[in-house]
Amino acid sequence: MTYCVGLLLDAGIVLLSDTRTNAGLDNISTYRKMFTFEEPGERVIAILTAGSLSVTQTVLARLTEAAEDPDASETTSILKAPSMLRVAQMIGSTLSDVTAEISGRMNRMSQSASASLIVAGQRKGGPMRLFLIYKEGNFIEATRDTPYLQIGEHKYGKPILDRVVTPETSLMDAQKAVLLSMDSTLRSNLSVGMPLDLCVIECDGLKVSQRRRIEPEDPQFSKMSKAWSEALRRAYTEIEI
Repeated sequence: MTYCVGLLLDAGIVLLSDTRTNAGLDNISTYRKMFTFEEPGERVIAILTAGSLSVTQTVLARLTEAAEDPDASETTSILKAPSMLRVAQMIGSTLSDVTAEISGRMNRMSQSASASLIVAGQRKGGPMRLFLIYKEGNFIEATRDTPYLQIGEHKYGKPILDRVVTPETSLMDAQKAVLLSMDSTLRSNLSVGMPLDLCVIECDGLKVSQRRRIEPEDPQFSKMSKAWSEALRRAYTEIEI
């Protein structure tokens, strides 16, 4: 399983993903689940993946191949699409097609395959946008009322996001929020695991502003996790009933 989260803020976009992939208790591997496409100064697109590895890898391979095609056009490449809405539609269509193809083969073996994606980014002259794309290819979009989206094992990390994240949240505070959201998930679900990939896209920057790989022994993350645990215990003891 996995956990990925994206925040759409006035100041920019903050994204975080784990890297654990489970194929059984004795087959746990690490695979990157965050992918970025950039034309600095023109557009930046980030994709987070959850679900069947065969589906997500095929989707990313097709999107990359189309983007690198010298004959690419607005209808074939997400790096030439006229808007982020069109990007989401193109990625949704690719995900739907791949899911149908792979599921058709796996159904003959009484198995299934599905995936979901978070797509975020901005093109020059357009607004920042954040989408959650389902296996069928349809999608929903983050709004000011709900400025974050999650895929995978999202229930453990949701409470802190509900309580602290607003469109006005700073990029620094947003990074803290997604990391604490991930910390709660790591503690409660063994199917989510480190390393973590963090990405920040500043509003109108049209490039990845910050990229960070957080390893299991990362001192900054460990310190933050310990401080969060202590703060929760302290708050718990102070509450009267």
